[in-house]
Amino acid sequence: MEYALQVENLSKFYKNTEFKLDHVTFNIPKGSIMGFVGKNGAGKSTTINSILNIINKDSGEIKIFGREMTDETTSIREDIGVVFDTVNFHEELTAKKLEKVLGDIYSNWDKELFFSYLEKFKLPTDKKIKTFSRGMTMKLSISVALSHKTRLLILDEATAGLDPVVREEMLDTFLEFVEDEDNSILMSSHISSDLERIADYITVIDDGKIILTENKDTLVYEYGIARMKQNDFDKLEKSEYISYRQRGLQIEVLISDKKRFSKKYPDVILDEASIDEILPLITKGEETR
Repeated sequence: MEYALQVENLSKFYKNTEFKLDHVTFNIPKGSIMGFVGKNGAGKSTTINSILNIINKDSGEIKIFGREMTDETTSIREDIGVVFDTVNFHEELTAKKLEKVLGDIYSNWDKELFFSYLEKFKLPTDKKIKTFSRGMTMKLSISVALSHKTRLLILDEATAGLDPVVREEMLDTFLEFVEDEDNSILMSSHISSDLERIADYITVIDDGKIILTENKDTLVYEYGIARMKQNDFDKLEKSEYISYRQRGLQIEVLISDKKRFSKKYPDVILDEASIDEILPLITKGEETR
């Protein structure tokens, strides 16, 4: 299998704080979308900044299309499009003037593609960026990120705070982007419904450690939450569940194979689980395999 991004044992330590990235490891196959999730402060942005070489890692290896990014390997940056949750374009520029600036920065800049995105997103070319709404500025950022022959798109909460119509439009654009199997996306987001719609894989990070990497369809369709009382929970073998937590008089148990579990315990309540329901059990569960 070919990978767009390989992160192996990435570690980053900070003085005077307990937080650290602790041997973070995950891979994104070419042509796929990886949802990157975790609570605030879990390490998502630190991981992304390490991938982009914005901050220096202490150990580990990061490869983008098989090559490690360093200060010298600037050509790799041409293959990466990045969209953060804040926009840093000069507010006095128009989209038309911004295009001229970017054309001088990127050797692979595609002027026609950029203006086609502006047309698609119905963005004005002659109005100053400071007049744009948040949805418009994020659309502009996406247009820039995809207009220099990008092969790896990195999104850090890019859809946060957008209305459903704008988010839908952006998600459709991301799906179109990975129709080319050379293209891939790493998408950090708190909006699990977005990830359930477009992601191929989900990676969960918590307190600087990767807790889980799983196929999205496996999570959504095969995982489940069993709800039971203590006496039923005591009958389970540890190999039969991932984690659990006490909720009042009831115990919620995260199961990785609903069908197999329901055959063995037909009288136990077993519900389907969304990503939002799975995350607290993975990150806060009282026991995790």
